[in-house]
Amino acid sequence: MQDGLEPIRRQAMRHANSPYDETVIPRVALATLTAPSSGIVSIYEPVTCLILQGTKQVVIGDQLLRYDSASYFVASLDLPAVSHVVEASIERPYVAAALTLDRAVIADLIATMPAEMIGAGTDSMDGPGFAVSAVTPDLVEAWAGLLALLDRPDDVAMLAPLREREILYRLLQGPLGGQLREIAQSDSRTAQIRRAIEWMRSHYEEALRTAALAEIAGMSVASFHRHFKAATAMSPLQYQKLLRLHAARRLLAGGAEASRAAYAVGYESASQFSREYRRAFGLPPSHDAERLRGTAWQAVAA
Repeated sequence: MQDGLEPIRRQAMRHANSPYDETVIPRVALATLTAPSSGIVSIYEPVTCLILQGTKQVVIGDQLLRYDSASYFVASLDLPAVSHVVEASIERPYVAAALTLDRAVIADLIATMPAEMIGAGTDSMDGPGFAVSAVTPDLVEAWAGLLALLDRPDDVAMLAPLREREILYRLLQGPLGGQLREIAQSDSRTAQIRRAIEWMRSHYEEALRTAALAEIAGMSVASFHRHFKAATAMSPLQYQKLLRLHAARRLLAGGAEASRAAYAVGYESASQFSREYRRAFGLPPSHDAERLRGTAWQAVAA
């Protein structure tokens, strides 16, 4: 398997100009690091990631996942996460590719596939909306075809959609195929939780009303709590808190004062904001703001 990844890694390295690069291929990004990273805090959109070299650790809610070039990652929901690249050096840099998952493309592909060809997964949402599974030669081959277009940008418009579908086809056939199916279905548990998350992301500064969120999701309050925690590994209140802290961090990076950022995202107490911010990001808001303004800060999802 490593032999199959080596030419893809070299190809990715030729096109990676910074720690995080959006490529000419729609929805595809590359990540490269030459040293282990401290916690990179971001909100993952539905995505699949393939590590080409190195090792990464991701904390989502109360769950910790560790994966490397022998495995791939899939997230089926928008999820606040803290990631650490734990193996990287100048001689052997961390290299990864990420493909943002398009619901419409997945749904169209599923419509053409026999049901028995789609792998098992979290159809009942008894498990989290994220997982790691073993890489297969077929999946590596599909990624190689897509990333080969980095060297042939004139072919991207015609060939990238076909090669993206090949990756999704291989994912659908694998152990996490059920997760992709949940993304595409409008009446799945994932879709119900996604509707609540979309509302929370648009109204994070407002008071959390669980009954209203449950109604948006089309569930009872008890069922909503259970399925939300199963899907995200955190409670709705914890999720909202992280959304607020992420929003505040963006404001701080843009030059806002800590107290102004706190009130803007819905906190009524600046001291509570400072305590929770430090727990989430490791530094008080003012110190973290200085660091953010001195770096080319961006959330790396791959």
